[in-house]
Amino acid sequence: MIKNFTIVLVLFLVLVNCKEEKHQALENPETEKVEDTFVKDNYTKKEVMVEMRDGIKLHTTIYSPKDTSKTYPILMMRTPYSCRPYGEAEFRSKIGPNKYLMEEGNIMVYQDVRGRWNSEGVYDNMRAYIPNKTGKQFDEASDTYDTIEWLVNNVENNNGNVGAYGISYPGFYATYSLLDAHPALKAVSPQACIGDFFFDDFIHNGAYLLSYWRATGLFGYMKNEPTTEAWYKLPDLGTEDQHQFFLDHMPLSKLNAFYDSTNVFMEQIKTHVTYDEFWQSRGIIQHLKDIKPATMVVGGLFDAEDLYGPFNTYKSIEKNSDNYNTVVFGPWSHGDWARTKERQVVGNIHFGDSISDYFQKNIETKFFNHFLKGEANGETGLPEAHMFNTGTKAWQSFESWPPQNTAKENYFLQPYERLTQRATRNIATSDFISDPKKPVPYTEDIKVGFTPRKFMTDDQRFASRRPDVLTFETEILENDVTLAGDILAKLKVSTTGTAADWIVKVVDVFPADTENTDDVQDHLKLSNYHMMVRSEVLRGRFRNSMSKPEPFVPNEKTAVNLKLQDVFHTFKKGHKIQVQVQSTFFPYIDANPQTYVDNIFEARESDFQKQTHKVYNDSSIEFTILK
Repeated sequence: MIKNFTIVLVLFLVLVNCKEEKHQALENPETEKVEDTFVKDNYTKKEVMVEMRDGIKLHTTIYSPKDTSKTYPILMMRTPYSCRPYGEAEFRSKIGPNKYLMEEGNIMVYQDVRGRWNSEGVYDNMRAYIPNKTGKQFDEASDTYDTIEWLVNNVENNNGNVGAYGISYPGFYATYSLLDAHPALKAVSPQACIGDFFFDDFIHNGAYLLSYWRATGLFGYMKNEPTTEAWYKLPDLGTEDQHQFFLDHMPLSKLNAFYDSTNVFMEQIKTHVTYDEFWQSRGIIQHLKDIKPATMVVGGLFDAEDLYGPFNTYKSIEKNSDNYNTVVFGPWSHGDWARTKERQVVGNIHFGDSISDYFQKNIETKFFNHFLKGEANGETGLPEAHMFNTGTKAWQSFESWPPQNTAKENYFLQPYERLTQRATRNIATSDFISDPKKPVPYTEDIKVGFTPRKFMTDDQRFASRRPDVLTFETEILENDVTLAGDILAKLKVSTTGTAADWIVKVVDVFPADTENTDDVQDHLKLSNYHMMVRSEVLRGRFRNSMSKPEPFVPNEKTAVNLKLQDVFHTFKKGHKIQVQVQSTFFPYIDANPQTYVDNIFEARESDFQKQTHKVYNDSSIEFTILK
């Protein structure tokens, strides 16, 4: 958790609990003590209620530079996590995307989105976009448009240019601002942006992310009127051992004791268990066409929550628009780039120093200044794709992402734990027994919380030594191998049951002589460390369609293709490439009963059965390799 918050912010975080902590922290990255009074000394604060086209008013906080001798652009963030602190005499210790944009002077605007905190209206989680709106029809695009229209006409000393930004859910609203964009909106940076809730945060490829269950309390409870105090309560697990808590509450129906039907979002998750019209309408990726404002999509290569969103937001805009569109991915977990911590560490792995500051000063600030204060001709000096190689621990620039000079190469999952570029002709299988009542943990750590982070680079030795995890690895590499793009696991499997999850992990096995750093947990060593580079799950019933699930036929060989999100990682000479295959990843992902049921939330205890799974030796992993 970020250190050195102001007392007000710390008290706020305690009040609204862990999920709120994370997102409010992203809006208020840590600052040095010398900055504590900077905002109050250099900005005036005004709170207004901006009326939307349907008459609903949204709470909007405006920080304007005290120096009124010149004009400034407006930088805006719309958020469901509140504009706190409320009151024109109460100031944030930091405003805007970063300290550089704050110190040089910009008009900073925060807005509580419709139905949240001090704004009027009814909240709708991932509100669906309405193309070709008429009359008083509204969505988040029209609310953004109406807000910008009011700001440019009513805020003094603005230069007529507006930028939008946000991390995570505010990143989704930043993306939304691109649809039916106001002419004054010149530059937008969606960061760790949610793209589709069936693939981000709460669900991954049909599998329910149980580790986000507590966060449902944050989004699911409605309020009747504007408020500056939290109106929801998050469940208390009553234990420090999250893994055991969820084991004790299998099947999922046991969790109903914590949320009743007044939690609208939980009811939606439990009711819409396929990629139906409800989820499809809330996805924003499919609407990103003919985008006009300049965009810079930002993400973390070790973001456990939102990898699908930023990668697909960038790719969709790139494919369907002709605007200035760039992408930045660094060695960050969720929102790390907005912090000022000098040493960049994810889990046990140190990636370098001042990486976030480098991004803020040389990339983010340059992007916004060019389009909001500068020539705005697209000649920013920034690359199309600025990507951090998490193996070599260095930035690289590309003219496109994925890079043009890549090739697809297949590595086959062979008997005797071998990962090779040729498959044996004889049919063979690697078998394991999956017991949903004794699932494979996603981490060794005993902890309570949600939105897990460090496991994205965790040591996977504990998993590879389990009998219910298949491990395949290359010989020691004689040359560097760089993956630059997505990964496709092309599994051929069978099961004695009628349902199964398939989890694939790509792991970098370090040499035995790798020396420790001060960042490594006491019980671990970097000698032979198994660093997870990427992982993903597919709930097997969705192997052919996310909308039309189907059971497995027991003991029938079946193709299961699973896409893993992009990586940029060099497996260095002397390392090994490892692939792990398993069927539980608990409690990051809920345990599949392995007996087909129409709705996982209605599964009975008797549905949870041990099954034997087979992975055939014509299964392969397709890597995108940089040449």
